[in-house]
Amino acid sequence: MADKDKADDAQEAPPKSKKMLIIIIAAVVVLLGGGGAGYFFLMAGDGEEEIVEEVRLPAVYTKIRTKSGRPMFVSTLLSDDDKTHYLQAYIVAKSRDPKVAPALEKHMPLIVSKLNTMFSTQEFAKLSTLEGKQNLRSDATKLLQNIMLQRIDIKGVEEVLFTNFVMQ
Repeated sequence: MADKDKADDAQEAPPKSKKMLIIIIAAVVVLLGGGGAGYFFLMAGDGEEEIVEEVRLPAVYTKIRTKSGRPMFVSTLLSDDDKTHYLQAYIVAKSRDPKVAPALEKHMPLIVSKLNTMFSTQEFAKLSTLEGKQNLRSDATKLLQNIMLQRIDIKGVEEVLFTNFVMQ
């Protein structure tokens, strides 16, 4: 008889619908979505954090001048031919640090001396090319950066610019 009751129960029980499975899946998705949203809002911060922007100071251009106040350098260039060649250059140092311009002014005699030495050791043929001029500018920038590093402990000079460059 017990076997008969079990057989009757099996016949009377309706097949389980997929409705319950869909409800369970939907509940799991909602719980996971809610948990993810909660985590995002709690871990994202309170919004009071400052966004720090790097502010670039305006460029300051300092004219490099000789002791007499002349804005140009005139140097004799080395040459393979028997001709005498000259370089005339007007130079400006670009910086953004407010400490650099006064330091350049203060150490101008040293800067002019080192630049004159550098220019007088240049070869006319090499400076006749664009690459030669760029290398000279790069070397002059490094020279000024080294002087500033020794004097005020920062490189300071962003680049050296030739505002006039004449060779003959």
